[in-house]
Amino acid sequence: MTSFLSILLPVMVSGRLSGLFRGPFSGLMSPGIGSAGLLSGVLVPGVPVGIAALGVVAVFGAMIGSFLNVCVCRWPAGESVVRPRSHCRGCQTPISWRDNIPVVSWLLLAGRCRSCSTPIPARYPAVELATALIWTGLMMHYGLGWRLLTAGIFFTILLGIAITDAAAYLIPDEFSLGGLALGLLLAFAPGGMTIRSAVTGAVLGFSLLYVTAAAGEKLLKKPAMGGGDIKMLAMVGAFLGPWGAVLSLFLGSLVGSIVFLPVSFRSRRPVPFGVFLAVGAVITELWGAGLMEWYRTDLLGF
Repeated sequence: MTSFLSILLPVMVSGRLSGLFRGPFSGLMSPGIGSAGLLSGVLVPGVPVGIAALGVVAVFGAMIGSFLNVCVCRWPAGESVVRPRSHCRGCQTPISWRDNIPVVSWLLLAGRCRSCSTPIPARYPAVELATALIWTGLMMHYGLGWRLLTAGIFFTILLGIAITDAAAYLIPDEFSLGGLALGLLLAFAPGGMTIRSAVTGAVLGFSLLYVTAAAGEKLLKKPAMGGGDIKMLAMVGAFLGPWGAVLSLFLGSLVGSIVFLPVSFRSRRPVPFGVFLAVGAVITELWGAGLMEWYRTDLLGF
């Protein structure tokens, strides 16, 4: 991972490639930017920087996804992600580096442990591939820079929350409160929102769902919302600001009502609201400004 960071971080800090991708795939083959161009001697000779950088980011994203698998597996159970090292859940044999290469190792092992042939869930390569695609897509959307780092971390946390909430109706504090701390810290990054907006968004996000949960509990005479959802919206507010928190809540509620509420009524299953709040936050991050502008100009007329 250190070698990939040594490639990415200097470029992110300098911001010299921040305009390379102004839309999906635009600028990937920019003339004059190749092996002898801006990053000469760093990327593969003969490969344009845009293509090579996408490959580096994809591999980096897959590695992040591999670690996310550990978090998703251990945090809900109250286990450490540091020790013990990764091991087979069947025979407890530690996993060697060659069997821990994201996506590739699972394919080479045919989805089974090398030592005991215990099936390895397909969720592991799926999460690694999804995270790689997330980081690659964000690079195509934002280019290399601090915005990519911030959005990549944010989306990775949202993916982890969606998985744990869908599987166990649980949002670990490591995702929500840890993400809240990261969101506030990244507000100091160049080109991001102000720390004031991040703090205001966190406070507003927490307050909105706390008041909603308290009112719902009083009305229904039973808990109406989990504390994890409340802390999650605080985290979302730290990354997206106050209006971002409001829009994420609105969109998450809308998507949840359309997709899952009918199922919940029939099956009496509780709604994993963190999943839909994550969807709302993703939409807000990518298209929130356009949605707000459309609402203001086309619907309100000013």
